[in-house]
Amino acid sequence: MKSPIAENSNRSLSLQSAFAFALAMVIGTFAPSAFAEPLPEGYVQAPVSGVVVKDPFGLCWRTGYWTPAMATKECDPELLPKPTPAPVAVVPPAPAPAPMAPKPVEEKVTLSAETLFDFDKSSLRSEGKEKLDDLVGKLKAINVETIIDVGYTDRIGSKAYNLKLSQRRAETVKAYLVSKGIPANRILAEGKGKANPVTKPGQCKGHISRKLIKCLQPDRRVEIDVVGTRTQ
Repeated sequence: MKSPIAENSNRSLSLQSAFAFALAMVIGTFAPSAFAEPLPEGYVQAPVSGVVVKDPFGLCWRTGYWTPAMATKECDPELLPKPTPAPVAVVPPAPAPAPMAPKPVEEKVTLSAETLFDFDKSSLRSEGKEKLDDLVGKLKAINVETIIDVGYTDRIGSKAYNLKLSQRRAETVKAYLVSKGIPANRILAEGKGKANPVTKPGQCKGHISRKLIKCLQPDRRVEIDVVGTRTQ
């Protein structure tokens, strides 16, 4: 029969052996071998799951081996190489719109000879000068290329006389326009006498009288054609 002291001693040894075995299993499971060289990990990781350990502020714990080259997106995203931005296509500026070409213009003005001159005369009346001044004002908005100034008479009188009278009146109008600043080489003055009547054949009948003179008044005229481009 064994003594109580020997029995207690055997139980103690059994418990120590069991504890030593369990400790060895834990160390073998959770700790690296004492003889293995530790791997240079950049961040502290949980032994089993491999999850990176973070402090209460959510920051990763770095190991003594950590270098910026070990930075990860989870722990140090600001240290990762920045992606190279895609090149921005340079779009050349649109060409400036071409200036609009000046608008061509052609205007025709017909002035009554009775307004410009006294009957059978070629000197300008005051009323005639006002009409021509109004025309000159309108020409300021036009880059004048050519002005065709044509004088006409009615059919009363000879062809030769009427041709000369119409030419004198056309020259008088040209001289006035030149005095207002229009270049003389831009004005063509011409007299056509009784040609191109406005009244129709048979419209004004009878011998020379006030009635006939009044009826033929539309034929006594000065036509002014202006050719150029509008500047305003």
